[in-house]
Amino acid sequence: MIYENIITGIFKERPNRFIAVVEIMGKDEICHVKNTGRCKELLIPGTMVFLEKNNNPTRKTKYSLIGVKKGNRLINMDSQAPNKVAFEWIKAGGLFHNVTLIKPEKTFGNSRFDLYIEADDKKIFMEVKGVTLEDDGIVRFPDAPTERGIKHIRELSNCIQQGFEAYLLFVVQMKDVKFFEPNNATHPEFGEALKEAAKNGVHLMAVDCFVDENQLEIRDFVPINIETT
Repeated sequence: MIYENIITGIFKERPNRFIAVVEIMGKDEICHVKNTGRCKELLIPGTMVFLEKNNNPTRKTKYSLIGVKKGNRLINMDSQAPNKVAFEWIKAGGLFHNVTLIKPEKTFGNSRFDLYIEADDKKIFMEVKGVTLEDDGIVRFPDAPTERGIKHIRELSNCIQQGFEAYLLFVVQMKDVKFFEPNNATHPEFGEALKEAAKNGVHLMAVDCFVDENQLEIRDFVPINIETT
């Protein structure tokens, strides 16, 4: 996916989860943050951030914060981006050979999954999770407890019982990482849910992304370790 009108700024503060104060060309601007997660390890005062400028005069904020520089690593933190790049990747044949249908936001039971796919004579439900939490090349999810995430994982197992295939795809919004693991220090129940899902036949996958100032694209598979303690 491609962003338009990207500029850089210096992060100053985040008054609430929806907005940030960013210094742009010497002036403080209120910017929309396209990620409601904590992101405390990313949004540190003085850090360089990347913003998409919007020319819509009806918007309250002119800029949306979509990325951040963490050391030498550029990380996309747009929470809407993983679904978009997953859609593009699957449509282009990145995961399945013969894709005949791909539909976002498909309801099954009490959940609405990010993607429904018909490919290779299979009917597939997929949930997509964006990953921005990184420590020494190890990436983890979630960065905060997520009961909704556990609900989706359990519902994916129900999909299998009804004859569908089920995938949980972790889109790592950066490149050059070692492996993915559940963030058991923050939400151990999520890690246990992953183990149970794997036993039930849910496909657990992680992929990294090429990231630059105005682009995000899925590239390579990332090893997954769910047997963390």
